[in-house]
Amino acid sequence: MNWEENVRRVVPYVPGEQPKDTNVIKLNTNENPYPPAPGVEKLKQEFSCDRLRLYPDPEATVLVDAIAKRYGVKPAQVFVGVGSDDVLAMAFLTFFNGEKPILFPDITYSFYDVWADLYRIPYKTCPLDENFRMNIRDYEQENGGIIFPNPNAPTGVLETVENIETIVKNNPDVVVIVDEAYIDFGGTSVLPLVEKYENLLVVQTFSKSRSMAGMRIGFAIGSKKLISYMNDVKFSFNSYTMDWFTQILGAEAVRDEAYFKKCTDKIVEVREWTKEELKKLQFTFEDSRANFIFAKHATLSGDTIFKALKERKIFVRHWNKERISDYLRITIGTREQMQALIDALKEITQM
Repeated sequence: MNWEENVRRVVPYVPGEQPKDTNVIKLNTNENPYPPAPGVEKLKQEFSCDRLRLYPDPEATVLVDAIAKRYGVKPAQVFVGVGSDDVLAMAFLTFFNGEKPILFPDITYSFYDVWADLYRIPYKTCPLDENFRMNIRDYEQENGGIIFPNPNAPTGVLETVENIETIVKNNPDVVVIVDEAYIDFGGTSVLPLVEKYENLLVVQTFSKSRSMAGMRIGFAIGSKKLISYMNDVKFSFNSYTMDWFTQILGAEAVRDEAYFKKCTDKIVEVREWTKEELKKLQFTFEDSRANFIFAKHATLSGDTIFKALKERKIFVRHWNKERISDYLRITIGTREQMQALIDALKEITQM
């Protein structure tokens, strides 16, 4: 017998490059250019390694309570995981178990079809229009669940709360997941709708707006029933998914609202400046409400610019995929980093 016949074969997700060289301008994975809240550093210094002898709180109470207080919900409505990818994967496993295909946009987060294949979930993609917007009527067909980011990734395009509510309202028999990884950079969250619709799950992350990509914290907010089902699956898989250190520092990051707003406001300001500079260089893009811009040049291919930037130690993201091969996803860094990018692009586009 060939043991490989019993292997689960999947095509894995490919994350953005993490260069070993630290002397680069890294604008390829949507990390925050500013450090975490000052209280995080203070607690890190005070943390006693003696606690690491003990298993962490399996319910992550200190973190769950902090998130619940910040967003005005009950702790029983909050689920936490090791990054939003972990939370989303757990949601796929929990809620998408029917025979009908789940629906998501054709241009979206590349992990969605990977999870669907991994868990043997049938799926169907719904094409975005020429402006990278969702057609909400596409989501009126029979389905086994719906997921999409808002703002979308990699496009940065924001859907209205009204459109999203229409999708949720029209699909009462399935779970609708809204992935709000980038909502804090100018969008309006649909979190208030979880009190109105029992089948709506909203997922967010600490990796972008809270500057904690390296610590891996994500969370979901939904009805008590949805969260209870997710916890059942989680505790059937691994009871201790989040360590003490992460729980404590994550809770502190949530508490500092003033610093959070200061950082997100700076990113929005630099994003809007970058948009104007890119337009001068003949780049076009839809109006991004995320911490990145999804842009293409009038004459040069995306691959050409991507390689030329990399030669100059500036990393952006590029996909060799249908419809988006000429686009670059450019993370918003500090003003100094974005000035260096613009200077490099001036040189490249004039070659």
